[in-house]
Amino acid sequence: MNYWLIKSEPDAFSIDDLQHAPGKKTHWDGVRNYQARNYMRDSMSVGDPVFFYHSNCATPGIVGIAEVASCAYIDHTAFDPNDHHFDAGSDPAKPRWQMVDIRFKRKTRRFISLSELREHAHQLDGFALIRRGNRLSVMPVSKQHWDFILALEQNKT
Repeated sequence: MNYWLIKSEPDAFSIDDLQHAPGKKTHWDGVRNYQARNYMRDSMSVGDPVFFYHSNCATPGIVGIAEVASCAYIDHTAFDPNDHHFDAGSDPAKPRWQMVDIRFKRKTRRFISLSELREHAHQLDGFALIRRGNRLSVMPVSKQHWDFILALEQNKT
């Protein structure tokens, strides 16, 4: 089992949107970074736990927990010129982009902000999210970091 963190801008797709999606599930489309695509394609497995992270907002942070609900498959949005994830260079005969389905599990008991995570840099040493300049929308989380972050849910702020 692997552990993950996925980022979404809450005004584009929030944890509430996932919670209210049909079957509490959606496809995680629009990933246009090769490393993030490779994580989905090569390393994600059905049932893997996922932190849902709100990014590019006033206070970014972890807001929920989801799980991988499918193996990777072709991201059809790359071929649709009317979709904002359209990639004119992507060839349907040799698709370059993949997506997975994710399923809502629960909201976190409390919001865990990026600044709070950075306060625990020593315990989260090596966690890609707290490195400056990290822009990946899909990233692995070690079991040690996963457990530490889950324990933060219990802390009062």
